[in-house]
Amino acid sequence: MTWFECKIRYEKTLENGMVKKVTEPYLVDALSFTEAEARIIEEMKPFISGEFTVSDIKRANYSELFFSDEEAADRWFKSKLLFITLDEKSGNEKKVATNVLIQASDLRDAVKKLDEGMKGSMADYEIASMAETPIMDVYRYEVEPDVKPEFPEAGQQ
Repeated sequence: MTWFECKIRYEKTLENGMVKKVTEPYLVDALSFTEAEARIIEEMKPFISGEFTVSDIKRANYSELFFSDEEAADRWFKSKLLFITLDEKSGNEKKVATNVLIQASDLRDAVKKLDEGMKGSMADYEIASMAETPIMDVYRYEVEPDVKPEFPEAGQQ
């Protein structure tokens, strides 16, 4: 699976009653651009009254996502991590950068959740940067539990 950032453009009614055109980014787990577009349209239909368009889709460069079930964790933070490895030939330290996304309530909470999520990792890392993203929500790919295989298994009719 690959993560795709999909931008949705629609008319949003603000708290003061004014209507304003907005573009909001969402993250979708999909196999292709076509599937990402279809999935974000399905996910957004219940939440947006009226018309909306998918104004942009691009691959998102995240090696890992750290989800949270906490209600207060309503924002997404992008962190650039540097994994520290040793070059076997030269013996020099080498830093390899990767991006991760963390669901948290604020910056401190994001750092805490990142450190908790990385506890099982054997690699040394340092946080090169962390910032809040404009991402509104993330939609993971979930398999329907009652979906039957298209073809019966051998010996079954």
